[in-house]
Amino acid sequence: MDFSPPRYLVPFHPKRIPHHFVDVLIVGGGIAGLRAAMEVDPRLSMLIVTKDRMRESSSSYAQGGIAGVLDTADRFESHIADTLTAGANFCNRDVVEMVVREAPDHIRQLIEWGTRFDTEDGGDLMLGREGGHSHHRIVHAMGDATGAEIMRAMIRRVRDELKAQVWPNTFTIDLLTTEGECRGALVWNAEHGKTFVWAKQTILCTGGAGQVYRETTNPPVATGDGHAIGYRAGAALADMEFMQFHPTVLYIAGSSRSLITEATRGEGAQLIDSRGHRFMPDYDPRAELAPRDVVSRSIVEQMRKTNHPCVYLTMAHLDAHFVHGRFPGIAKTCGEFDIDVARDPIPVRPGAHYMLGGVQVDHQGRTSVPRLWAAGEATSSGLHGANRLASNSLLEGLVYGAHAGHGASAAALDEPDSFTAIPLENREVPRGRTLLDIEDIRNSLQSIMWRDVAVWRDSARLADAAVNIDNWIRYALSRQFTDPAGWELQNLLTVSRVMVEAATLRTESRGGHQRTDCPETDDQQWRRHVVFMRDQQVTYASV
Repeated sequence: MDFSPPRYLVPFHPKRIPHHFVDVLIVGGGIAGLRAAMEVDPRLSMLIVTKDRMRESSSSYAQGGIAGVLDTADRFESHIADTLTAGANFCNRDVVEMVVREAPDHIRQLIEWGTRFDTEDGGDLMLGREGGHSHHRIVHAMGDATGAEIMRAMIRRVRDELKAQVWPNTFTIDLLTTEGECRGALVWNAEHGKTFVWAKQTILCTGGAGQVYRETTNPPVATGDGHAIGYRAGAALADMEFMQFHPTVLYIAGSSRSLITEATRGEGAQLIDSRGHRFMPDYDPRAELAPRDVVSRSIVEQMRKTNHPCVYLTMAHLDAHFVHGRFPGIAKTCGEFDIDVARDPIPVRPGAHYMLGGVQVDHQGRTSVPRLWAAGEATSSGLHGANRLASNSLLEGLVYGAHAGHGASAAALDEPDSFTAIPLENREVPRGRTLLDIEDIRNSLQSIMWRDVAVWRDSARLADAAVNIDNWIRYALSRQFTDPAGWELQNLLTVSRVMVEAATLRTESRGGHQRTDCPETDDQQWRRHVVFMRDQQVTYASV
């Protein structure tokens, strides 16, 4: 891959930009970022930067819940085994055991902070089940609004109790590095323009990259910013070929794509094709409760067989009162299109959902760049392997957010009380003579990625994607844009190009990476990570 993005996206000079100093900088205000903030020692100064408002993160849109062993009939070993199985023999077992065993304490902590999970009549937590889980172990809130309720409680604690400094609507353009170490970030907002934020320790919690695809459950903010700025700063990216596609995304032409939580299938919903045939038992004995990669591939294959643009999720055989009470958010969304979820088939098809690859971190959230930590969907931690088990994502954000926050806080406390700005400068480059239609390039990129690098892949399609992306990179990546639309496009191009290269190199099928020309899983050759670092050759690391 002949691809080396510019080190910094915009011009800057230390004498022309204001400076802000903080002990710990947290980039991202989702569940991982807020959990990291709660670990920062009160003696330290801290800043949380979010590119939109606090509630606008993938965490807020999470419907299903958080997995944890909370029932006496369940066991840690079972949750561990389910995670390893879903991960397609690609998880780091030590990481899985660590996260699973820490899960119950984190869930109880959320309750202490005011999260109102759904309960049974007797007051016990109501536990759901989702695909890939062998037990009921998913705690949820407000039926299908778990993420929103968790974020409500965490935002309240960060603002009202911790009195944390938060800069909303602030875009992080790049991490600032000198001598290979992270020293903070260059940020921008409409009111103040560019600002140097100098930090002793920086934590990257920017979320996913679902917006590289046309069909996605992710909110507009999920443009892979953390992946791209980490890559430009020299951090190692791993497992970038693995994107998880959620099987059931509401498919109505012309409307935005809405997630239909896996919890529906956990409660008994069935998948039928355009002819009314329940097809999942034809593909897997676990039927609708098979892991997400299996269900997504099965849906795509059934769409091909029936020559129909979607399949359908039906809950008509379930109690209507229960369905509306358990899934009020989905009922409301579908109701806007005159679909009664308790009676009518819901049109669904797969969509990009969760980025499994990212900035490589160790057990404590350290990256390969000194003074830079990371947590959540922006990372490759080893927890999810090649396919994430349902409801392990919010859990990862909590566990790794806590670890990264604790580690960064301890490191900042060990440093001198005062520190100074570093004379970094990035010169302005000549402006291009032609205007670029940023929106058109972005739409074209998303379409190419969905056509060539989605649920099914092959060498010819991957090569076609690489050619197209390389063409856009030639005239879009070298430009110095002046607003987030341009910077997001450059981040999307960077992330997409690495994803395509990783998918090309991995000549096997595993989890979220499926190749029709290499249909077998090859543990002997490919049970290893594909690792990218800026200006370096691709390397491989054993699982």
